[in-house]
Amino acid sequence: MPLPPGKPGREAAEVIHGVTVSDPFRHFEAGAEPAVRSWVAEQNRRTRELLGASSRRAELANRLQELLSLGALGRSLMRGEQRFFTRRDAGQDQASLYVMGGSGVERCLVDPAPLTADHTSSLDWWAPSEDGSLICFGVSEGGSEDSTLHLLETAGGRWLPDSIPHCKLAAVSFEPGSAALLYTRYPAPGSVAAGEEQYHRHVWRHVLGTAAEQDVRVFGESLAATDYPDSISISADGRWTVIEVQQGWDHNQVFLRDGGGDFLPIFGDLPHRLHAWFEGNRLVGLTNLAAPNYRLVDIDPEQPNLESWQELVAESEHVLLEAAFARSTLILHHLVDATSRLSLHRPDGAWERELALPDFSTVSGLGAHNSSFGVPITVEGFLSPPRVIEAASGHLLAELPTPLLEYPVRQEWLRSADGTRFPVFLIGRLSDRGQVLLTGYGGFNVSRTPQWWPSVVPFLESGGLVVAATLRGGGEFGEAWHRAGRLEQKQNVFDDFIAAAEWLISQGLCSPSELGIMGGSNGGLLVGAAMTQRPDLFGAVVCRVPLLDMVRYERFRVARLWAAEYGSASDPEQFRWLHAYSPYHHVSEGVQYPAALFFTAAEDSRVDPMHALKMTGRLQSVGAQAWLRVEERAGHGQGKPVSKLVKEEADVWTFLALKLRCPAAAPAAE
Repeated sequence: MPLPPGKPGREAAEVIHGVTVSDPFRHFEAGAEPAVRSWVAEQNRRTRELLGASSRRAELANRLQELLSLGALGRSLMRGEQRFFTRRDAGQDQASLYVMGGSGVERCLVDPAPLTADHTSSLDWWAPSEDGSLICFGVSEGGSEDSTLHLLETAGGRWLPDSIPHCKLAAVSFEPGSAALLYTRYPAPGSVAAGEEQYHRHVWRHVLGTAAEQDVRVFGESLAATDYPDSISISADGRWTVIEVQQGWDHNQVFLRDGGGDFLPIFGDLPHRLHAWFEGNRLVGLTNLAAPNYRLVDIDPEQPNLESWQELVAESEHVLLEAAFARSTLILHHLVDATSRLSLHRPDGAWERELALPDFSTVSGLGAHNSSFGVPITVEGFLSPPRVIEAASGHLLAELPTPLLEYPVRQEWLRSADGTRFPVFLIGRLSDRGQVLLTGYGGFNVSRTPQWWPSVVPFLESGGLVVAATLRGGGEFGEAWHRAGRLEQKQNVFDDFIAAAEWLISQGLCSPSELGIMGGSNGGLLVGAAMTQRPDLFGAVVCRVPLLDMVRYERFRVARLWAAEYGSASDPEQFRWLHAYSPYHHVSEGVQYPAALFFTAAEDSRVDPMHALKMTGRLQSVGAQAWLRVEERAGHGQGKPVSKLVKEEADVWTFLALKLRCPAAAPAAE
């Protein structure tokens, strides 16, 4: 029989590095067990009962359907006069891949949704050949991200017979002539020890028209299981190949091969990063070596030692996020106070001019290629859906229907517990007390910048205020900012978030009962830590696909990859950091916790659902208001069809409306 809400699980405890660690819901780690599945079904029913009884849910679902049906625009990539791009139109469940030639006529190349009856097949990644004649792409289903690699001919849209499984988030590079390619894939089940299938990512060579079984591994056998080749680039003449291997989020290794020889290391064993790629036969690199905010360098493949690098663009006070070369132009993407700035340069790095962008906007796609003069950029903001413009001319290439959303957006700088200054974006009303949603991420060197978030619109329309905090651990202010929020410094991220909550309350913008918080993945850890460290500050918590048991997180899915960011409980000192903030281990009797809704997905290949299950059980066992929603045929969030998104977002905002007591309607901001 499943455990009813509010009853403790089977007590489990162990001594780790001299500390007794309680784990009463460990049996929820066995998610396939009938008793656990039965408990989850009961939790889903209970959550459905709560949210389905709300009179606002239908209204919210209808408005969210309108907003999400506006569609979506992804990045564009140029190959000569051809522009490849993804778009989801109104009425579509998934984004499709298109091509547009110099004539201005577009064609759909891949529409993944019809490949499965429930429209959970999604286009995970794609890469054109250098001349644009072929496309290599990955399709997965059910949110699993376990892509199968496919190929098609651009001219006629014909799918080639090639099909290679286990190519999750593959890196791909075509050889000159496009008769073969290098790509990354994971081991097939049974070829490695059980549980190791999501590690041991290696580089293989595939000759088009041959079976995957004939592919040859060209790189990776000597790597550690958690080393992660994530970029492959081949020079235009085919002589040189460069491969990057990630070993965490603060350092990597780079290997270079001359012809058919061995891959030799040219960068590594340093607490720094180098992203290296070929522009034609020219090897360039973006690095934070001797430049925490990054610089752009030329690397001679014949003499790739660090001392021979030539600096193209020096480090500035702002983070250099991307660099891309067109036929006669270099375009740089910097972050200035967590918003995008673009500048045009000559190929030798000499400055030409800055490009005008709207205030508080993000360049989410930069599509230059050395075969094309055109540079399509995708730009979006909190209240502006993505649109594609030509960088040099400002000419509009593509846009979505844009709702009239005239809410103010502003940025404030706050101080954390240790005095560190950090910014927050505020979207919505300028003053008056009312409901507020605070969100953040703070980790893995990820830069969280202004992006179109259609599902917050009904909250704004009801008079709510949305606040996006820029927290340490991200990449918005360079490597020093990232390192200030990882490993033993992780508490800084939570302190920043808590300081933002305290500021909102002190400014009279909300009371604690009117303040909701939301985060997903590493952001789910963030809100889990915030609610257990300062439960008095919040009225409601939405915690999505979260990490919450930080003592045992490494044991599940791909989480060993994250030890470089969080630390490992196998190490006594790192265990001390992790146990000190692990949300699951800091739920206590007699504490008034805010109402919490935990979202997870059965097919999540990144974060195991056990985190949400264990946290829900533990909170319920101490009498807290906790609800669980487990989605079948869904994963970490990628590839979720609109039909599922509308239901999920309707549940999110219905829960916040119930627990923050949002008014039914309010006039739009002036």
